[in-house]
Amino acid sequence: MKKKGLWFLMFAAFILVLAACTTSTGNEGSDEGDTGTDSEAEATEDGDDNGEKVLRMNNGEEPTSLNPPIGFDTVSWNVLNNLMEGLTRLGQDDQPQPAMAEDWDISDDGRTYTFYLREDANWSNGDPVTAEDFVYAWQQLLDPETGSSAAFLGYFIEGGEAYNAGDGSVEDVAVEAVDEKTFEVTLNSPTGFFLHVVSNPAFFPVNQEVAEENEEWHSEADSFVANGPFELESWTHDQEMIFAKNDEYWDRDTVNLDKVNWVMVNDINTEYQMFESDELDVTEIPSEMADQLIDGDNVVIEDQAGVYFYRFNVEEEPFQNEKIRKAFALSINQEDIVNYVTKNREEAAKAFVSPGFTNPAGEDFRDVNGDLVNFDPEHASQLLEEGMEEEGYEELPPVTLTYNTDEQHKAIAETMQNMFSENLGVDVELANTEWNVFLEDQKALNLQFSRSSFIFDYGDPINFLESFVTDSSMNRTGWSNEEYDDLIAEAKQETDEEARWEHMYEAENLLAEEMPIFPIHYYNQVYIYKDNVHDVVRHPVGYLELKWADIK
Repeated sequence: MKKKGLWFLMFAAFILVLAACTTSTGNEGSDEGDTGTDSEAEATEDGDDNGEKVLRMNNGEEPTSLNPPIGFDTVSWNVLNNLMEGLTRLGQDDQPQPAMAEDWDISDDGRTYTFYLREDANWSNGDPVTAEDFVYAWQQLLDPETGSSAAFLGYFIEGGEAYNAGDGSVEDVAVEAVDEKTFEVTLNSPTGFFLHVVSNPAFFPVNQEVAEENEEWHSEADSFVANGPFELESWTHDQEMIFAKNDEYWDRDTVNLDKVNWVMVNDINTEYQMFESDELDVTEIPSEMADQLIDGDNVVIEDQAGVYFYRFNVEEEPFQNEKIRKAFALSINQEDIVNYVTKNREEAAKAFVSPGFTNPAGEDFRDVNGDLVNFDPEHASQLLEEGMEEEGYEELPPVTLTYNTDEQHKAIAETMQNMFSENLGVDVELANTEWNVFLEDQKALNLQFSRSSFIFDYGDPINFLESFVTDSSMNRTGWSNEEYDDLIAEAKQETDEEARWEHMYEAENLLAEEMPIFPIHYYNQVYIYKDNVHDVVRHPVGYLELKWADIK
């Protein structure tokens, strides 16, 4: 078993590196079709029977969208991050490296970034990748008509938040094509991790000419244009995608694989069976087999910055009451869930920001702010009684816990259902829906009580905490607190790092006090690989990287 440590432990040093690089480079419908699994099962150790290196993987589900500002979830990122590339790309060390931009300058005040695009940066159809492609894409990200869940990431840009909120115009967004290969962006304030932010798929360019000719360019393989290590050769919706090495990619000589075949199977047990029958080269571990498999030689356990949690809809009874929300949260034993349900050696989450983020003094955010959500069934029962009295309830209104279809989510939900019954005497109904329906219902506040997950988009605690400001597209709870909003705004504008972290500590404490959400476990990544699979990189922020992957 191999284990890879958190890159965030080096974050403070990384910020210092960025400060020194001001004039140089810095480092979450069905068509019929043949899935091709018969021929894949005949693959040789070095690839397929044609001598090609073909990696066979499972994406779990159909991507939400391959339009960069819309595909803001892991099942879309797996695909986008290998078909496309932004100004920077996370390297094998999880740090930003030059990508579409071969170099950049940062102004003395830390607000203006000038990126110089590679002369050999091309789209898979041969078109050059231009500064206008970035302007077009970033304006689309922030356009309120786009409705992007990732738009908040663009709020670092001057004029970005006002435009997205409908209070400003696109002309006020400070992005500019200085010339065909020079792209300039001005930020509201110095943001030391901005080179990391722009590695997120939400900031990938869009071929403006292609998109203006066909607004659905991203929906089918024959219209999709890539600028990353691979291009999209075929796409049988809800079944399979096939990538081929992109010969137009500027760093194509680094890419070892000829093809990547992705299936879409959302059951881990089925995925593991396909791995065992040589239909897949990589698999997760079914929780019921964890005890016997997790110490195997080909198992890789890697840290991941993120948290599995549940959201309350505070606009629906009974969760408008803070004490009732707290009662539900404190009645859940997170340790039992990770030890007896998930069994993948995750860390039980007793707060919201995951471990691995270090402050200016080198202390971990989690160590400083401590445990905030601890299992306490006696206190939970007391809070439930007090909350019901405050609301005048003689009987608690019906509660339905909703999760998206997945065996692991189901197992956790059933365990929580039992805990609510045993610790609170409350009967909770369970409901599940498919991912896309679930996501839209959650965004529309149609769900009373629902599961969630958050994988960090970039290496700073503010990324998670800012999701719960009033009216954030990521909030999805109906919760609003002016003091919390002010703390996040202050943290985002503060240039003194010690003061900025204090604002974030206070914000997390306030989140725990009012409990619109509660945590279950922090994420890790546990996979089994075939002996001949090498150098698949899984970044802590959730991007899968196949640029360096190989079959030997």
